Amino acid sequence: MMIPSLEDLIEQMKAVSGALTIDADVPLTDIADVDSMDLMEWLYGFQSANPDAGADANVFDNEDSLLTVRIVHERLTLLVTADAVG
Repeated sequence: MMIPSLEDLIEQMKAVSGALTIDADVPLTDIADVDSMDLMEWLYGFQSANPDAGADANVFDNEDSLLTVRIVHERLTLLVTADAVG
């Protein structure tokens, strides 16, 4: 299974949200064009393309309101790595 590069993830998020720009290090809650429905739409597409990835809505856990696309990418990478090892 292949996860998108950080750059590809940003492009995919832009495609589902309509955002013109997304900075990987800006909290998602601070990006006006990205909302929770956009995140779930992206996740559904990822899950459909990678049904064995084990990715679920937890990749978007945002306890401190500082969740960024970079953190989401890191979480996906950890899932894939854990799945490959386990």
